Amino acid sequence: MKLSEIAHTRSGDKGDTVNIGVIAYRAEDYPVLVREVTAERVKAHFGELVKGNVVRYELPNLGALNFLLEEALGGGGTLSLRVDAQGKTFGAALLRMEIEA
Repeated sequence: MKLSEIAHTRSGDKGDTVNIGVIAYRAEDYPVLVREVTAERVKAHFGELVKGNVVRYELPNLGALNFLLEEALGGGGTLSLRVDAQGKTFGAALLRMEIEA
């Protein structure tokens, strides 16, 4: 299934780093997020768009994960030639990730 079936996202940026929050719709789906949406899988999902590390933080009391994607914006909003230099669409793009539930 697509990640979008069990979660929603919010994303933004700070310099050249994208921040993506992934929030489960239901508390019982949070363990699926923890198991399926790893830093490694997120980095692979974005491929060459993310040049640096992907770091995951778990927020179990919120039923959420937070990801930092380093070197993901071609230098950031003032330097990048990318269409989305602020990282606003990265969350929507992550929702297309295929997961096992």
